[in-house]
Amino acid sequence: MLPDKLKSIFRGSGAVDGSSSIMKGKSGSDREIVTTRQSRGLEQFFGYIRDQNGLSILDMGGACQENINFITSLGHRITPQSILRSVDETFGGVSEADQSNPHQIESFLKTNLDFQADTFDGVLLWDTLQFMAPALLNAVLQRVHDIVRPKSYLLVYFNSEERAKITPVYSFRIQDKSTLILVQRGTRAAAQSFNNRGLEKLFVKFESVKFFLTREALREVIVRR
Repeated sequence: MLPDKLKSIFRGSGAVDGSSSIMKGKSGSDREIVTTRQSRGLEQFFGYIRDQNGLSILDMGGACQENINFITSLGHRITPQSILRSVDETFGGVSEADQSNPHQIESFLKTNLDFQADTFDGVLLWDTLQFMAPALLNAVLQRVHDIVRPKSYLLVYFNSEERAKITPVYSFRIQDKSTLILVQRGTRAAAQSFNNRGLEKLFVKFESVKFFLTREALREVIVRR
């Protein structure tokens, strides 16, 4: 069992994760695991935009009414994009061969991330990146780098079990500025896995990367543009 207090892996700062879980549904594949947890990354994300108004936030987890309501209640705009659904529709799988075709990658970017430079003040990527093979992932991050304003934040999640071939898929719902509701909806093959060093290389074009561990075997990452 993991201890109640976990140390951040970046610059020695501490992270505390309090969470509780319940199960909904009948049994087997119909069962949803719902977890409510404190999120240091979410707290920092909203800390950045706390004293501002009229900002634009990109939510790559798709349309979620809780997220829409919360972000608009703060006076900001939200643009939802169902990235994982589009990955399946465009590539039909998660293998490197499926996601390495440059024409398909360009079509994917045009469909999902066709925005002008410096459009967004923050991006909620959630757990979407770990389901992209290298060619697609690098192209998506380059586009994200272009469409967010300098000093903006990204919030990202990765499975912390680096050898896991199958990883849970979550729907992330914002309860308040520091609390998330995670709804686990089945599992999915991860296109690739990352350790901390790999994540630092992945976000090398960004200004800073900060890590936190959570009880759900997730690595929470806050990235500054």
